[in-house]
Amino acid sequence: MKRIYVEEKWCLACRLCEYNCAFANSGKDDMVKALKGAKIHPRIRVEQAGGISFAVSCRHCRDPLCQRACISGALSLKDGQVHIDENKCVGCYTCIMVCPYGAIMPSEKGAVQKCDLCMQNHNGEPACVAGCPNRAIVYEEREDEPCAM
Repeated sequence: MKRIYVEEKWCLACRLCEYNCAFANSGKDDMVKALKGAKIHPRIRVEQAGGISFAVSCRHCRDPLCQRACISGALSLKDGQVHIDENKCVGCYTCIMVCPYGAIMPSEKGAVQKCDLCMQNHNGEPACVAGCPNRAIVYEEREDEPCAM
C-alpha cells in the first residue's frame, strides 16, 4: 500500500507541507483567502532536531496503537488508512499519548486530527507531497512498511 515517507536529508524546513495541508483541509478554493491572517492547523508538522528537519505525519499503521487505545471507537482502519470519526471522538487524547510517532494532535474543533492523506484534493497525491518543492515527502509503496507489528 502507498504511504507517505519522509526523506529528511532533503527537507529544507520551509513548512510548505504544513501550509498545503492546512489549505487542502480548509474547504476553500483559494489559498490566500483560506490562510492569510489565519492560524493554521495542519495535520502534518515540521520538526527540527540536531540540525535535521523532518515532517511528522500519520503513518497509517497496519496494527495502529491509536485505534486499540481509543475508548470511544472514533478511530478505525479502512482500506489500510486510519480514519477519525469526529462525531465519536470524546477528546480524551489517549490516541495522542500512545502514538509512537507523535502524529495525532488536538484539532481546533475539540476532537483530534491527523493526516487523512487528503488525496481527493490533489489528483491522488496528498497535498503535502504535491507541495514539497524538494521531494522530501513522497507518496509511494515500499517493502519496509511502517508500524509493521
